[in-house]
Amino acid sequence: MDMEKLRIRQQVLLDHLRPARFPKVSTDLVASVCAAGDSAAYERSAEFGDDVVIVAAYRTPICKAKRGGFKDTLPDDLLAPVLKALIDKTGINPNEVGDIVVGTVLAPGSQRASECRMASFYAGFPETVPVRTVNRQCSSGLQAVADVAAAIKADFYDIGIGAGLESMTVNPMAWEGSVNSRVEIFKQAQDCLLPMGITSENVAERYGVSRQDQDQAAVESHRRAAAATAAGKFKDEIIPVETKIVDPKTGDEKPVTISVDDGFRPTASLSDLAKLKPAFKKSGSTTAGNSSQVSDGAGAVLLMKRKVAIQKGLPILGVFRSFTAVGVDPAVMGVGPAVAIPAAVKAAGLAIDDIDLFEINEAFASQFTYCRQKLELDPEKVNVNGGAIALGHPLGATGARCVATLLHEMKRRGKDCRFGVISMCIGTGMGAAAVFERGSAVDQLCNARPIKDHTSLSRDAR
Repeated sequence: MDMEKLRIRQQVLLDHLRPARFPKVSTDLVASVCAAGDSAAYERSAEFGDDVVIVAAYRTPICKAKRGGFKDTLPDDLLAPVLKALIDKTGINPNEVGDIVVGTVLAPGSQRASECRMASFYAGFPETVPVRTVNRQCSSGLQAVADVAAAIKADFYDIGIGAGLESMTVNPMAWEGSVNSRVEIFKQAQDCLLPMGITSENVAERYGVSRQDQDQAAVESHRRAAAATAAGKFKDEIIPVETKIVDPKTGDEKPVTISVDDGFRPTASLSDLAKLKPAFKKSGSTTAGNSSQVSDGAGAVLLMKRKVAIQKGLPILGVFRSFTAVGVDPAVMGVGPAVAIPAAVKAAGLAIDDIDLFEINEAFASQFTYCRQKLELDPEKVNVNGGAIALGHPLGATGARCVATLLHEMKRRGKDCRFGVISMCIGTGMGAAAVFERGSAVDQLCNARPIKDHTSLSRDAR
């Protein structure tokens, strides 16, 4: 059978398989080699209307808890501006949003759920749009985005928002109530209660991450964040927040607009960091200088089906390709990304070498350094605009912040950047990772990597 007859046969089959609610798209079918399960080799066009895409992703500045720009800002007043920005900057009808899912960690569940619902009203969403929260600790913001993507893929709705929120000023990290005595029987359960700093020390000791390597990672994080800020790279993702600063001595309120992250230190140096004492263990290597900052912030991501974005004429910032959460030893919870990233990349049908950019949360320099080295990642592809050591880590918001940072950077890089990964470790011993594709990348019929052997073609096509 010649290729023309094969093409016609495949076109007829596709027409039969297309759901009735999908209009027939007038487009020629182009034969292509595709390794089974390898989405790096697929060809995409506008006909693939069920792709879940991101059309907008914004965040607040990230500010130091208790002493930064948001020390006197309530949590709902952090979330509302980024939700409102999704409406204002895309022109979507808020009535069409099927759900708003907010990742958040430290606040009491029912109170934070109410605050998020209140924030949606401040932002202009009607009472008909539901809101819920999700908590998978440090991955909560990314989990919210993944939950919305899954709901859209399942046809629960066509448009949704995944967001993240944390005010570590209002809700500091603390254990409430007593601890179940049963943990004494289960070592892994005991390890779920370890201070995060001790798990960092465990990673450093178990995998041989030196104090100097940790401090060097911290210096590089600050350097890159400062350079990105000076170059205006965060302007497209940051939504300025009008709020107030209260003088602690006089109680006087001063109206301010916060538009820049306030945690990074452009002058950070190895010599300065070397002077800091270990924060969790006398003989340890984890310090305040090579750990993520305690921060306040929020972020929001607007997702929808590709066909809806096309109908509305909205630019596609990125495509959601895969998400994976994994479990690891709670005593070294920081290794989570080293396990989650390969799993998410494999789920997307890709290899690590296909990934052009990584956003890996810098909970601690020890675990960040270990994960980068374990996966043999090119440092020039990882956290190119700095990470949580410099920018801060508002627990529930970090995942949404990373989506905004990654996709805007991928857009800037254009054709040289097709796939990106976001990942973070998770307290109590987990890791999460997601794969995104640059929005415009799938408009062209091209492969991420060449396929040498045509072993996946049918017999008729050989």
